[in-house]
Amino acid sequence: MQIDYAKLTTHERYKLLVSTVVPRPIALATTVDLQGVVNAAPFSFFNAVCDEPAAVMMCVNAVPGALKDTARNIRDTGEFVVNLVDEDIANAMNICAVDFPPEVDELKEAGLTAAPSLKVRPPRIAESPVSFECRRLANLELGIGRNLVVGEVLTAHIRDELIDAEKLRVHTEKMRLIGRMHGTGWYARTTDLFEMPRLSLDEFRQLKAAAED
Repeated sequence: MQIDYAKLTTHERYKLLVSTVVPRPIALATTVDLQGVVNAAPFSFFNAVCDEPAAVMMCVNAVPGALKDTARNIRDTGEFVVNLVDEDIANAMNICAVDFPPEVDELKEAGLTAAPSLKVRPPRIAESPVSFECRRLANLELGIGRNLVVGEVLTAHIRDELIDAEKLRVHTEKMRLIGRMHGTGWYARTTDLFEMPRLSLDEFRQLKAAAED
């Protein structure tokens, strides 16, 4: 089946994308407004995009005419923190997705703890296994209410038992992160892993020759 995106509604395009591009990592983003009010919200249009400078991207979607608190705060302050989500804080992340009024403290409602950051004003989430303090590099409006934010990672906070501090080797298999799947309410665990080392050209040729014998 071939699907012409030009003939689809916005909702139909969204439904097809989020049902096929899976699993998607989740950024539980914390920001502050100009008055110092903290906001926390999860986004699954999120990923790492560059290593030099170290950068992550996050797309903050909203209905036309209603800029989300996260997008407004990043626009006004240029700072945000990406907190990764493991199985232990999955339910709390889901609470942060509730459409609370701007004055409500999502972290408090979700039972999460705000911890001080080192280089940005927004707090990190103490219960998160990994948090990235970010400064905005670019903000691109892809469409009405579709704001793509690229942030430079200034500081990483990684739970002590998840990293070899001397070698800077992260024990990714112990992080127990979750990812966003299709439809409303579907998620995946990253605890089901398999290893497939990348092949050199010589290794590929050897395997191909062996298979042809």
